[in-house]
Amino acid sequence: MAVAAAFAVLLGGCAGTADDDGKTSASASVDASADAKGAAAEDTGEKATAAARGGTLGPAGSACELPVSFGVAKDWEPKSIDAEKESAQLSKGGEDGDLAGELAAAMLRQGPVTAACEIDAKPAGNIGFLRVWKGKPGDADAGGVLRAFVAAQKGAGKAQYHSFKTGGGVPAVEVEYVSADKILEETKKECAFAVGTPDGPVVLHLGGMDTREHEEMLPAYELAKSTLALS
Repeated sequence: MAVAAAFAVLLGGCAGTADDDGKTSASASVDASADAKGAAAEDTGEKATAAARGGTLGPAGSACELPVSFGVAKDWEPKSIDAEKESAQLSKGGEDGDLAGELAAAMLRQGPVTAACEIDAKPAGNIGFLRVWKGKPGDADAGGVLRAFVAAQKGAGKAQYHSFKTGGGVPAVEVEYVSADKILEETKKECAFAVGTPDGPVVLHLGGMDTREHEEMLPAYELAKSTLALS
């Protein structure tokens, strides 16, 4: 019970909702036809209109200091995540501590990247998060990191990848996929994009409680894409 209570507050309460997104290290099936070489196709599909900007994340002094900077949607609430500190705190204390440490590792790390920031949509009226994940310097290219990120999400599939450039001119790879939600007994849409930086790769991921919530939050995701630049 102590472990469950600890995770109810971890990552802004996301562990207690369907927006958990199944962060585990288990491999998932990814559509083999998605792209054999990092998805060279340009982004030409119709996208949601970008949300109104409420601030900027990434630069020194912002809520989340990152290797990239981008606009955050109005009323969305950002919070920095110190994954190492969170994991250490949850792993303390006997057998429960050991279990909590394992759960923390699963929640705070997905494939080759570690949670660095989450931006909560609840103040804007939606249930979900735009999360930022960071990799270590020298990690694989953005496309490879993104594939590993999706493969590490339990229940993810039907992934479709393509390349584009962010509004700040940074080459990026994007994925759109679906994940199985055991709580709602249905699948839901998710998307993410990754860029490379001198400090390591960065992944921005948008989930949502369900597909409807996901689609309603897409303007905030599009704002991040259209404004992202290297810090």
